[in-house]
Amino acid sequence: MKKIKVGIIGGTGYTGVELLRLLVVHPHVELLLITSRSEAGRAVADLFPSLRGYTDLAFTAPEPESFKQCDLVFSATPNGIAMKHARGLVENGVKLIDLAADFRIKDVAVWEQWYGMQHACPELVAEAVYGLPEVNRASIKTAQIIANPGCYPTATTLGFLPLLQNELVEGDLIADTKSGVTGAGRGASVANLFSEVADSFKAYAVGGHRHHPEISQNLSEASASSIDLTFVPHLIPMLRGIHATLYADLKDPELALDEIYDVFARAYAQEPFVDLMPLGSHPDTRSVKTSNMCRIALHKAGGSGKLVILSVIDNLTKGAAGQAVQNMNIMFAFEESVGLRNPAVLP
Repeated sequence: MKKIKVGIIGGTGYTGVELLRLLVVHPHVELLLITSRSEAGRAVADLFPSLRGYTDLAFTAPEPESFKQCDLVFSATPNGIAMKHARGLVENGVKLIDLAADFRIKDVAVWEQWYGMQHACPELVAEAVYGLPEVNRASIKTAQIIANPGCYPTATTLGFLPLLQNELVEGDLIADTKSGVTGAGRGASVANLFSEVADSFKAYAVGGHRHHPEISQNLSEASASSIDLTFVPHLIPMLRGIHATLYADLKDPELALDEIYDVFARAYAQEPFVDLMPLGSHPDTRSVKTSNMCRIALHKAGGSGKLVILSVIDNLTKGAAGQAVQNMNIMFAFEESVGLRNPAVLP
């Protein structure tokens, strides 16, 4: 059985441990190294007891020379780290999947504005492929660098995409989105303490969120006309999951819901990780917990005539590590769903 040699830069966060959970049982992966400056020398299973018996690796310091033996490196680090490794990896023929945002936005000036730093390798941004398989599968196959999409952009883009590709909507698009607290990462923060988050619900970054330009870029590329997007994220007191409630005005208000359903059905008929649910459905986040699935349902809002799209994913799986593994499978010509077939966890 064909195996590839894989390394991970920064495997100590929630995205990192989710990536490890998927890779340690992947039949085509030989996991060579996992780096962490803060945890160097510590056994992975010591930090993450859930991985006891699955890996004997210890974290090592991120030395560039150590990645040369890899076929592929995942970067599961904060923004601004992957771009510092990218040039060296590319020069040595090592493929890179960045789970942060360093290569997602094609306009480098816009990226620098939103992320507050100078890009370390702007010449590689144009070469990077945005890793949403439902859009860019052919380009992913030959990519050297994959910009793994954000969690909000994944749920939102998949919800709006067939409408834009078929020019069915007009006017302002609205994305009312909710995320579990793991979306904020594993770092210590008062705002994410249990006593701050439990029994509460709030919007945040209403004036501007970093995922807004990423979503707008995706929607603009799918549309023949200009796109205006209102994007409002919310924090809800659960561990993992994204629920996107999306609103759009139909060009033809009389267009029947079953006709719109047929458009979505054709768009996603061959997609292994998009589940278009029967009309009248209301997907919940627990139905995708720990799975790589995006579940979508369509409605017309009573009284307003607006089309409402419900899109749910697990922010750590289809919104991060699972999608990264899906991209890896495509890049190395593995069966696309291998290592990702597990059903969601209930309750």
